[in-house]
Amino acid sequence: MSPGKQSNISSFFQPSQSTSGGKKRALCPIDLTSEASDKDGTPPPTKRLKSTSEGSNSAGAPQATTIIGPVLQKFGYSAGDTTRAPRTAAQQSRHEACKKKLLLDNSTFLPNSVTLEQESATLDRANLADPADATKDSDSEGEGSDDPFEKFQEMVYASKGRKGNTKGKTSTAPQKRTKKAVEIGPSGKVYTPLELQVRQLKADNPGTVLMIEVGYKFKFFGDDAKVADKELGMVSFQDRNFLVASIPTHRGEVHLKKLLAQGYRVGIVNQIETAALKKVGDNKAGPFERKLTKQYTAATYVDDLNSVDELERYTPPPFMCLVEQPKPNDPLKVSISVISICPTTGDVIWDEFDDTVMRIELETRLAHIQPSEILLPREGLSPQTSKMLTDFSGRSATGNKIRNEYFQRPMTYTTAFAQVSDFFTDKTKFGAASESFRSGKLMAEITDFPKGPLVALAHAIKHLSTFGIADAFLETRFFSRFASRAHMLLAANTLTNLEIYRNETDHSTSGSLIEILDKTKTRFGARLLRNWVGRPLIDKRLLCERVDAVGEIITSESPKLHTLRYTLKGLPDLAKGLSRIQYGQCTPQELAVLLPAFNKIATAFDQENFTSTEDVGFESSLLNEIVFALPKIKGPIQSIIKEINLAKAKEGAMDSLWTDFEKFPEISGLGMALGTIEVELTHELKSIRKQLRTPSLKWSTWGTDEYLVEVEKKDAQWQTIPDEWNLHSTTKLYRRYYTPNVRAKIAEKGQLKERLQAVAAAAFKSFLEDIAAKHYNVLREAVNRLAVADCLLSLAQVALQENYVKPEFVDDDVLEIEEGRHPMVEVLRSDPYIPNSVQMGAGSPRSKIITGPNMGGKSSCVRMIALIVIMAQIGSYVPAASVRMKLIDSVLTRMGASDDIVRGRSTFMVEMSETSEILATASKDSLVILDELGRGTSTFDGMAIADAVLRHLVEEKQCKSLFITHYPMVATDLEKTFPDDLQNLHMSYQSDTRIDGRRSITFLYELTSGLAPESFGIECGRLAGLPEKLLEVATERSDQMRREVTARVKRNKARKAKNLISQILVNSGNPKVLLEELKALATSIQNPTGPTTLTIPS
Repeated sequence: MSPGKQSNISSFFQPSQSTSGGKKRALCPIDLTSEASDKDGTPPPTKRLKSTSEGSNSAGAPQATTIIGPVLQKFGYSAGDTTRAPRTAAQQSRHEACKKKLLLDNSTFLPNSVTLEQESATLDRANLADPADATKDSDSEGEGSDDPFEKFQEMVYASKGRKGNTKGKTSTAPQKRTKKAVEIGPSGKVYTPLELQVRQLKADNPGTVLMIEVGYKFKFFGDDAKVADKELGMVSFQDRNFLVASIPTHRGEVHLKKLLAQGYRVGIVNQIETAALKKVGDNKAGPFERKLTKQYTAATYVDDLNSVDELERYTPPPFMCLVEQPKPNDPLKVSISVISICPTTGDVIWDEFDDTVMRIELETRLAHIQPSEILLPREGLSPQTSKMLTDFSGRSATGNKIRNEYFQRPMTYTTAFAQVSDFFTDKTKFGAASESFRSGKLMAEITDFPKGPLVALAHAIKHLSTFGIADAFLETRFFSRFASRAHMLLAANTLTNLEIYRNETDHSTSGSLIEILDKTKTRFGARLLRNWVGRPLIDKRLLCERVDAVGEIITSESPKLHTLRYTLKGLPDLAKGLSRIQYGQCTPQELAVLLPAFNKIATAFDQENFTSTEDVGFESSLLNEIVFALPKIKGPIQSIIKEINLAKAKEGAMDSLWTDFEKFPEISGLGMALGTIEVELTHELKSIRKQLRTPSLKWSTWGTDEYLVEVEKKDAQWQTIPDEWNLHSTTKLYRRYYTPNVRAKIAEKGQLKERLQAVAAAAFKSFLEDIAAKHYNVLREAVNRLAVADCLLSLAQVALQENYVKPEFVDDDVLEIEEGRHPMVEVLRSDPYIPNSVQMGAGSPRSKIITGPNMGGKSSCVRMIALIVIMAQIGSYVPAASVRMKLIDSVLTRMGASDDIVRGRSTFMVEMSETSEILATASKDSLVILDELGRGTSTFDGMAIADAVLRHLVEEKQCKSLFITHYPMVATDLEKTFPDDLQNLHMSYQSDTRIDGRRSITFLYELTSGLAPESFGIECGRLAGLPEKLLEVATERSDQMRREVTARVKRNKARKAKNLISQILVNSGNPKVLLEELKALATSIQNPTGPTTLTIPS
């Protein structure tokens, strides 16, 4: 700083000079830095001459005179003298000491490059110079930022900040301030530090809705605020440069789930810097440091244990990765590889399959797995697959949006194998891995993977690593293939047509087969039962074991079964709890729920002493294995319980959780330090009581601020409060203070608390890792066994319903159902269900054609047959008088009429596609159901297709078929062609004709032999409420068309008979064959509905 910029302190307070006509004494600047006294003889500076104008004196103006008194004369001043005598060394030393004290050790006002003599001269010149000149000099300098008043303010504020806190610190001269470059936002206002921080966070995380913690709120900025406005109903508003919406932090999880349910990827940005740490850190003046700590999608979010928001009982949202490769020999077919993982349970399913142009196989897997998030390649996906996925990615079974994530292109097999190998051989993951991982079995399975699933697995690992849950692949004991030889795979349209998982009305589980069978007590049991229902057994040994176990549960009076039922009651979702332990997300409160539940299981059979499965005592090996596995967890669970205090765990107190604090000595040390501070605060309170002479004084709390000294205003003692006490707040009656010692102790206590929380959290996480590493396998095995027990007990409860019987499985090719009932209809309807019987095989035709009136119960009857077959092969008892059957390897259905606009398929195209898939899939042991095939096109085309398909099933596939049709001609011809393999049945009815010509139909809902000649469509229209006049016209037209068609048929047959007779008379062809054909033709002319005896003249 140049000397011209600084004269003396008084220049900061000196008003501008103005001409005054009064007689007041002119204001004279006083150099406070000049420490003169009468003793040392140092003359003070001369007073400024009084002038009549601010500028230089005009010509002729009288010159001001200076009166020199004896005091000034003593210091060597004379009239007109504007210089001082040079200071002695002692005077200069006193001058510097006073100046330093006056300026509070601040060098802001001192010149940097002048000597002491120059400084003195400069100060003298400044005293005599006009203030305006000094201002001009200052402004003319190149450093315009050194405004004197600003520097004075900085000095004052700096001195206040140092007051009381200068111990042990060295004062340094502040550096010269320079103007920082500022950036203007779209609102025309400068970006605040928080806004700059938000902008960087959004740039680093594109495509993610960020919930940013700001104080006690989560805030949404920019486009994220629009999302919050739309999906959460939060009002957004413009705040400087961003559109902003906010929610309270304690409601963050609720709104997070809502966003995830709508298919968004959500990131949580937390303040990783607390106020206490910020005070002692390097970031005192800046905004709180914030960082993206968590990132979620619906599939990667593992909800809290037994969360009330978890509405889906059966399918926690799984994640699926899909890759596709074209078939080189067939451009219409592709090879698709999928891998699916449920992070909530750790179950991993993979599959590789070839699919046709309609992608029926892919649709089946999507229907079973029900993924909530699908990872796809942007390149290399066929249009047919893209259309299928677009159609599927509307809404899931729970009504939530399904999210699609993308990677650019599939990895090569070499790259994928290297990445997967690195993941599964990483030694640092041993603590979180399952036994099969540590033993190398899992890696051996991965090595045997086909190329496609391995590539899908590599992409899934890479994607889930960004969410911190890729270790879910480590916890499963083995990977299971979706399609296996032990299970029947129900196609997607079969699941829909038979309403296996949900009804077709409101798409809920009400009225579905899973609702009828699900009597489970636990969530993990319900999930396993859903798996059983969707994948019935085709392995006779496994199926008989399951059915026999259900039968023994019904008949046995063993107390062990009562114990098993009691054990299952009230259990939390143990499978999810183990997964949360695996990911390190389990809270102390959840652990306080899980450990007693596992202990209940472990001690359930304490009175028993099993050395082998046979010691359990059941006839069923399945039940013996379940009970034998449960006591194995007693040792691990009790060793875990001994290490923690469950009461403290329920409170969530991580710092006081442990029974043995020597295991984590740092926690003990920090706890003792906090206790010491509490003792010091108690001593401080006693000292304050003595100082204020108030023995009953206690610490006061105001809001979140503690250890306040509260003094009533009416007491005189508040006036004796020491000056160094800091006033916290004041009301009408009270004043509250912080003492300096208390404030220091509170700051220290806050830092210790935060340190203790961090150390306790790390200790708890290491404890969870220890549980996962040592005890995960045995605990998960117990959970799996309990899930099987829950399912068996559920099926046993179903079997106890009225008129349910145990199915009989035989090796003969037969399906015989006596008085079977529809399992869902009889529960939902109050009126009794009419039972029906059917036999297919074992002397009866294997295929049935079913005709009858509309609304007569044809579809309900064939669904009943299919559902009884599925229930039997699940292992359940069935609603019938008796069932004897050979195992069915697949149930294939083509029912209903619906188009598929998204994939560009008409109703008839959908019908033909599903039929094509059935014909390609069906085997001799399949059950095929076709409902009104061929109705989506013209009558003759439809009849031709129906005839051809049924002929193919009878001749080529030789499977069990149920064929519903309204084409009696097709039924008649095929029965005549295949009398041993095909039978006509119809749903019986009664028809009465009234006086006015109307017909009334009474549906009997009984399956009987024979063919129904009519479908009674007009009568069905009357039941639907069509106008009567319209129905009268329809009846007349129907009769007229029937007469015309009948007459045309007779004429054609007569013409054909005439030709046959002519051929016989002229001996053209084989006379015997021609004669037989003529007899059949004559029979059909005289009696179209049945055979008659007709004599043909020779």
